[in-house]
Amino acid sequence: MDATWTTLGILLAGIVVVVGGVLVFRLHAFLALVLGACVVSALTPPESIERDALSKSGFRVASPATFQRLFVLVAGRDGGRKTFHLRESQLLLEIRNGQPVEPGELLRVFRESADGTRLVAQNSRLRVLHAVEAELPSGKTRMLAVAQAVSGDTLESVDLAAPLPAVRAAETLAYKKTFAARVTDGFGRTCGQIGILIALASIVGTCLLESGAADRIVRSTLKRFGERGAPASFVTSGFLLGIPVFFDTVFYLMIPLGKAMRLRVGRNYLLFVLTIVAGATMAHSLVPPTPGPLFVAEQLGVDIGVMILGGCIVGAFTVVFGYCYAGVANKLWDLPLRETPEFSLSDLEAIAQRPETDLPPFWLSLLPIVLPVVLIGGLTVLKRFSGMIPDAAMNVATLLGDKNVALGISAAIALGTLIRQKKSNLNELSGSLQSSLAGGGVIILITAAGGAFGTVLQQTGVSGLIRDLPAASPATICSLAFLITAAIRTAQGSATVAMITAVGILSGLAAGGNLGFHPVYLALAIGCGSKPIGWMNDSGFWVITKMSGMTEAEGLKYVTPMTSCMGVVGLVVTLIGVTFFPLV
Repeated sequence: MDATWTTLGILLAGIVVVVGGVLVFRLHAFLALVLGACVVSALTPPESIERDALSKSGFRVASPATFQRLFVLVAGRDGGRKTFHLRESQLLLEIRNGQPVEPGELLRVFRESADGTRLVAQNSRLRVLHAVEAELPSGKTRMLAVAQAVSGDTLESVDLAAPLPAVRAAETLAYKKTFAARVTDGFGRTCGQIGILIALASIVGTCLLESGAADRIVRSTLKRFGERGAPASFVTSGFLLGIPVFFDTVFYLMIPLGKAMRLRVGRNYLLFVLTIVAGATMAHSLVPPTPGPLFVAEQLGVDIGVMILGGCIVGAFTVVFGYCYAGVANKLWDLPLRETPEFSLSDLEAIAQRPETDLPPFWLSLLPIVLPVVLIGGLTVLKRFSGMIPDAAMNVATLLGDKNVALGISAAIALGTLIRQKKSNLNELSGSLQSSLAGGGVIILITAAGGAFGTVLQQTGVSGLIRDLPAASPATICSLAFLITAAIRTAQGSATVAMITAVGILSGLAAGGNLGFHPVYLALAIGCGSKPIGWMNDSGFWVITKMSGMTEAEGLKYVTPMTSCMGVVGLVVTLIGVTFFPLV
């Protein structure tokens, strides 16, 4: 119990430092997250750090009775099967973290101490005989290792076996590295995972804006849906543009078109504003390569293609709800069109009358958005049929479907479109790239700092507390993830920081591969939890109100309830999915 309260106290201290730093001291999110990471790392006992490292690198000892004496093993890509008999002198290890283990490798055994604060080394030694993929009687497939005891006591199903190099690494991390070094490790690891992706996404977003491609997408959808279908056009365009472009930028791009449409039809301004928000806000939290969902997917070990597909499905339901909500709100209330410092009415007319000949073709404008989704999502689908696809074709698909390669191709196309439209000289082109990378660099710093914060939070053992909650069904875990994220978002304002902080608390649940459902549902629940409750501490709230001409009271009345309800709708869809289609 003392260990539990210590862990909770450290967790609370870290959250207070981050949220208080942003709210009270007005620190930049990067500084607040780094400071929070340093506080948590300094307060965490070495025993907890060692335990966390061993748990991640070790293998649970599985009771032979659980798997019986006869196994059906899946061998090779062709799906061929063979049987394997576990002998009396052998035992089974369940490889929960997916780490490779080699035949002949020696493992050391650990058991939880009486007070539950650390893992205590036993005298037992194990030698790995086989590493196999076994189909259990339940129909589920697990990675298993067959090992034989070479010394020591009788083992129990609660024991943990870890390779000797992992044992030495855990001891070094816990007792020899300083708290600053542990923070730096987490920072660098996160940068390596997503730094290139965020930089490429920033280039795509800037090129879409400066080349007029984003404007073309909005205009083409408006032309396709007509004036009466303008709200549907704004929702669709907002969601598409929200995938590679940050929410604030999407709203900045689209609100002049919403105002121009209000001038043209003379009504429905609230409908236009809310549909722009409804489309862009969910893509911002659900669909990579936007930094929030990209970081969450990486931390939970979710394939980026799976996250894109799942985010689009859940996002579609939330967007439909947001569209309906906006229609009802527009009938109940009227939002007047007011001049704002950013755009006078004459500026709006000039934007609306911009010649379409100055814009790139619709297909070329859409290509940088759609292509990476198709390549990455397509690879995810093809992997399920890999046995039916020639190796050469699968190798090409694997290369093109790599997230960095796919987004790199997208960035090259977007850059080519900018050159085609503006026929920029090298100096102008360099300026565009520098501005995009400068903005992306800030996001990389914030996200990497969040990775450091999440790393040290995991080392406290907080994920074990959540995993051990009674009746922790898939729906309970996803609901808890939603509530934790929503609480952090409401307290400090930023949806991205809320997602980064929440996944730091929860990622240990997915690390063991023993969730009982696909971790994409946990990622989606975190994304939906970043929507409630947007108010005056959120920069996006001020962007919406100031640029649309709303008062703060109108923003709280019109925008905050809609985005909060959209998050709840997304959670409901996620809970239905995880209950009936767990995708184990």
